Amino acid sequence: MRKTLSVAVFALALAACSEPEAAPLPVYQAVAVERRDIVVSARANGTIQPDTTVEVKSKASGEILKLNVETGSTVARGDLLIQVDPRTAKNSFAQAEADLDVAKAKLANATAQKNRSDALFESKALTEQEHEQAVLDFANARSEVVRAEVAVENARIRLEDTDVRAPIGGTIIEKSVERGQVISSPTSDVGGGTVLLRMADLNLVQVRTLVDETDIGKIQPGLRATVTVDAYPNRPFEGTVLKIEPLAVTQQNVTMFPVMVRIQNREGLLKPGMNADVEIHVGRRDGVLAVPNAALRTQRDVASAAEVLGLTATEVATQLAQAARAPGDSAQVRPASAGAKPAGATMTLQNGQTITLPEGVTEEQVRNAMKKRFSGEATTPAEKALLQKVFSGAGGGGARRPQTDSRFGGKYIVFVRRDGKPFATNIATGLTDLDWSEVSSGLGETDSVLILPSAGLIESQKEFNERMARMTGGGGIPGLANPSTSSKAPTATTTRP
Repeated sequence: MRKTLSVAVFALALAACSEPEAAPLPVYQAVAVERRDIVVSARANGTIQPDTTVEVKSKASGEILKLNVETGSTVARGDLLIQVDPRTAKNSFAQAEADLDVAKAKLANATAQKNRSDALFESKALTEQEHEQAVLDFANARSEVVRAEVAVENARIRLEDTDVRAPIGGTIIEKSVERGQVISSPTSDVGGGTVLLRMADLNLVQVRTLVDETDIGKIQPGLRATVTVDAYPNRPFEGTVLKIEPLAVTQQNVTMFPVMVRIQNREGLLKPGMNADVEIHVGRRDGVLAVPNAALRTQRDVASAAEVLGLTATEVATQLAQAARAPGDSAQVRPASAGAKPAGATMTLQNGQTITLPEGVTEEQVRNAMKKRFSGEATTPAEKALLQKVFSGAGGGGARRPQTDSRFGGKYIVFVRRDGKPFATNIATGLTDLDWSEVSSGLGETDSVLILPSAGLIESQKEFNERMARMTGGGGIPGLANPSTSSKAPTATTTRP
């Protein structure tokens, strides 16, 4: 049964290859460059978190006598939350005050003795040693007063610490103790003390979301974001990107970066722990020239695309160099006499920027180096240095290239229709979504770009034709039409304008 099925499949494949005069498939589709609105956003899921969370602990140890709040209570900064047994602190404060009274009495006595000693010392009725002792006793008494005042202040602070007050204004989100429980102070307990409450300011909340590394380069702090939660599906909440964590998180072999989005929550609708859908608005361009992403080619796959269109690599390189010099394309080179250009000779780029060729650099040198670079050929170190000198402002008179946002777009090659024939040209793109890319330079509204098969599809068609050629020995199969002539891949069957 399996053998019969294999034979049948092979017969069907041969029959498909031998269908006479199959309808030609189009090699490319011409799409006009048009103005469109391009919107790019990154979507991710996250969880609502408080913007500011504080653990409340008591600096005083002892039994909890009063507990004035419950979870969900809203308090202001300085409100009394918990009262701890103050008896020990009161006793310490009373003892410190008594010690301060004694120190003040001793200071008064030492002051009187010092005054008498000063008078007797002036009348020579007291020795110098006795006078020095009186001065020392006075200094010690004054020091005792200062020490006692500090002890009183510390005792007062410890007494005040028995009243645990709100460090910030916010909402109690967790309660860890009850009335009658004995707690420990973090100042005396090496274990960090007892956590009494957790409170947060819910007027501001955050969403912690994980964004794929392929999108993280487009995101930066300050971007606008829209957050939706299941509790309010028809009410989006506006937020902004607060920060991007520097350390990546790997989940199921996918590398992602945590992104924090801050949201105003003055109505208190968003609760910690809610699941949220986040849409970060990366960029928007309204009414800009755009081309389909399928029309964009890189240096690596331009050769396969050229083969589909019947162009050779030499023709493509010539077209790219031609586009670099033609008005309205990549650059315009003003004619000049042969030989070295004097200082002040200019080259006008498509974006209107004019650069001055350095002294000693000829037009032919620049043209040849640009031709090599656009065609994908390897340039020599001297040619690289020459292009860098021309476009970096070195040599007295060059102008630096305009800076572009590295998060978006890039340099690509597209094929356009010129005089009814395919023509390769360089373009620069800006903002791009999954389907269209903004055209920064290189094309106009009257142009049409050619959408061709992908490089992978072209290669697979080549491999299929080669396999069939090996199977048939390069000739036809008896009783069947030659697949090489009757059912070729799209690259060989279609006509070109």
